[in-house]
Amino acid sequence: MTATKPAKFNAGELNVYSSPADVGEVSRALRHTGRRVMLVPTMGAMHDGHLALVRAAKRVPGAVVVVSIFVNPLQFSADEDLDAYPRILEADLAMLRCEGV
Repeated sequence: MTATKPAKFNAGELNVYSSPADVGEVSRALRHTGRRVMLVPTMGAMHDGHLALVRAAKRVPGAVVVVSIFVNPLQFSADEDLDAYPRILEADLAMLRCEGV
C-alpha cells in the first residue's frame, strides 16, 4: 500500500485540485481552523453571473472560496450535445485568478 501525499492549500494562491478526495481533505482542514468554505458550483465557461457569485462568497467573513468546474454529463439530455459544451479551463482559471480566488 502506497501512502498518498496530503493535499496542500496555499493561502493567497489559486489552488487547483482534480480529486474530490483532495477537495474534501482541504475543506475539512480549513473548517477545522474556523474558516468557512463557500462553494460556487459551475460547469466552467465562466461568465459574469459566476463571477458575481464568487464576489459574494468572498464577502463572507472567514471565507475560502471554492469554485468547482465539472461538466456533468447527467445535465444533458439525449438531444443535447455534451461534446459541444465549451471547455476552456485555462481561460476559466485566468478569470478566477483575476478575482483573487
